[in-house]
Amino acid sequence: MMSGTIGSTVLLPARFDTLGIGQGETILGTMNSVGIIFALISNVIFGALSDSSRSRFGKRTPWIIVGGPIAGIGFYLTSVSPTLVTIVASWSLLQIGLNCMIAPCVAILSDRIPGKYRGSMSAFYGAGQIVGQSLGTIIGSQFIDAPTTGFMIGTVCWFLCGVGTVMLIPRELPAAGDGERRKFDIRQAFMQFRPPTKGAADFYKALVGRLMLIFGYNMIVGYQLYVCMRYIGQDKNAASATVSAMAVITMVVSLVVSLASGPISDRIGMRKLPVFVSSAIIAVGIAVPWLWPTKGAMLVYAALMGLGYGIYMAVDQALNVDVLPNPDEAGKDLGILNLANTLGQVIAPIVVSSIVVATGGYFLVFPIAIAAVMAGAVVILFIRKVR
Repeated sequence: MMSGTIGSTVLLPARFDTLGIGQGETILGTMNSVGIIFALISNVIFGALSDSSRSRFGKRTPWIIVGGPIAGIGFYLTSVSPTLVTIVASWSLLQIGLNCMIAPCVAILSDRIPGKYRGSMSAFYGAGQIVGQSLGTIIGSQFIDAPTTGFMIGTVCWFLCGVGTVMLIPRELPAAGDGERRKFDIRQAFMQFRPPTKGAADFYKALVGRLMLIFGYNMIVGYQLYVCMRYIGQDKNAASATVSAMAVITMVVSLVVSLASGPISDRIGMRKLPVFVSSAIIAVGIAVPWLWPTKGAMLVYAALMGLGYGIYMAVDQALNVDVLPNPDEAGKDLGILNLANTLGQVIAPIVVSSIVVATGGYFLVFPIAIAAVMAGAVVILFIRKVR
């Protein structure tokens, strides 16, 4: 998360503003709208492939390792590409490498964590995301006037993150059936990629709920630098400093909250209520700078977003694992659920850039983001399988 956010939150938007090939928001939206196609496909493919892999290193580990270098190459090429076509192509390559890691990594929660501990482990997963995003924003902001160095730091981090993950977590056992020779069945291979159909109603409610929340959340988070410059009225350096301060606030608040919320969720045995409460807090946070467009309001927004998103991320992955129709297909199905993450992050820039082009400002972005977040929370309440 840190590797990507170094570029996506600060350095890439700042770079796109100076390329002279179009409006920054439009370039960002185009890059993400094409990248989502590769993210959607690769997430499901690598999740399904990791479900069926057989190796002495386990079924998830090899995919986690190889994804980092692929993403690193894509990130570096994005940072130096001079045209819209090469920017889009490079970012699409990054999405392939990223999802090669994420799809099998998320499945570890289903493979190796008992249900009664999933809230706690989901909290650490969420804390990693939140801290990584915040650190990436802080690092990127420090190199706003020396972007080449910032991009190189991000590239190195991408190359190391897959290997680092495998070195830190307990070693995966060899996959069942390792060494067995099996006849290739093309029908079975295609069936591996099918979405779940039996007993999957709650699964799809979780998918839609997560999509709406991530979409609304990223309408503001993904445009923090532009919001500070074009809605609050700061220059580039002042906006960069504000974004950096916001990242520190979000990181501290969300880290404390997420690590506390996961064990609490396990203890009370509830997932839906924390998600609803967190969504309401995020909605209030978005409303603050909308109504009071000042630097102070952005800092309050950062604190409330840290609080709400910290609670959400603490229980989100646990809820997703709890609604899986078939644990034996966890990699593929969690890959589909993770599409909500990817799709939400990509639809947000498309919608925001369209609003900005149509209205000339960010005023309407905020109420639409609030409505999306709360709509997602309501959908989650209709899940029946989880308390």
